[in-house]
Amino acid sequence: MMNKMIVANLVHRPIRSLISIVAVALEVTLILLIVGLSLGILDDSKQRQAGIGADVIVLPPGSSAIVGVTGAPAPIKVADIIAKLPHITIVSPVVMQLSTSKSLDLIYGVDLKSFDQLSGPFRFLQGGPFQGPDDALVDDIFAQANHVKAGQTIVILNHEFRVAGVVAHGKGARKYLPLATLQDLTGAQGKASAFYVKLDNPGNAAEVVDKIKAVPGMESYSVRPMSEYLTMMAPSNIPLLSGFINVVIGIAVTIGFIVIFEAMYAAVMERTREIGILKSMGASKFYIVDAILRETALLALLGTGVGIAISVFAGAVIRQRSTLPVVVAPHWIFKTAAIAFVGALVGAFYPALKAARKDPIDALAYE
Repeated sequence: MMNKMIVANLVHRPIRSLISIVAVALEVTLILLIVGLSLGILDDSKQRQAGIGADVIVLPPGSSAIVGVTGAPAPIKVADIIAKLPHITIVSPVVMQLSTSKSLDLIYGVDLKSFDQLSGPFRFLQGGPFQGPDDALVDDIFAQANHVKAGQTIVILNHEFRVAGVVAHGKGARKYLPLATLQDLTGAQGKASAFYVKLDNPGNAAEVVDKIKAVPGMESYSVRPMSEYLTMMAPSNIPLLSGFINVVIGIAVTIGFIVIFEAMYAAVMERTREIGILKSMGASKFYIVDAILRETALLALLGTGVGIAISVFAGAVIRQRSTLPVVVAPHWIFKTAAIAFVGALVGAFYPALKAARKDPIDALAYE
């Protein structure tokens, strides 16, 4: 009986009900998409670093765990120094540069011969390797999002390049240029951002790390086994990312809380006479509170469902039309649903108490 009354109340006031549902949906969508984008970019970067195939990574002093944001401050001759140490089979210097012209893309300047030896040659889906300094390689995700094919011309860092080939994604970057070309474009001649090291046996990584750090002048370099470096690429290890996610959740919850509070408070004011009738018929305070909270719970469930559907659809569209990875993870769906549901109930709690405290005589006399 109570559930029928709750549904009837929502149907009787469709605009207010719709606004409440949209508010909760907005809250859910905001959390899922922004968190999904943040974690998706981090997870995608981690997978692409693993796909390079190195056993040890050497970064200049003060380098960020986020690849591509440090520049290229290390002398490239460091590669020759590292290559002379035991157990090392290949050292590949790389210049990294973030591009934000149309989307957030990572560009690698690579020495193709040494880079290919880390995990094997690029798998070309179209075209082939660099033929000159003005050639570029792009991965299939970038090519699909930007409708690029081998042989076409694209602009990278305000410079025109011929797309020599389209390669399978998963090896560090979205775009690749010859090492010397990216050094010239970024004013980093003779410099590198990182050195990827391949060993004769991955089990020797810890020993090699110690030997590199023991080289005079290399003490302050960040030298880690690749397995350890990949574990660092987590939200808790990225400065401000966890705080950013918490701020987003706080803003979203505040939006949902305010709208639900306003909607349920207005509903209680409009139903003063109805509440008086219920109380005169013997309805307890608990019954009134329960009815208001059940109505809020229904609105929250509907809004959460709509928000999840919008997030999944929007995430698919973003992945299809850009290089941005949006991961709407199941555990975040449950976490966001719980946040939205609890926030809505908290927002409706005071209006429910106010309704329960109404005097039935005053309520019946209310016009």
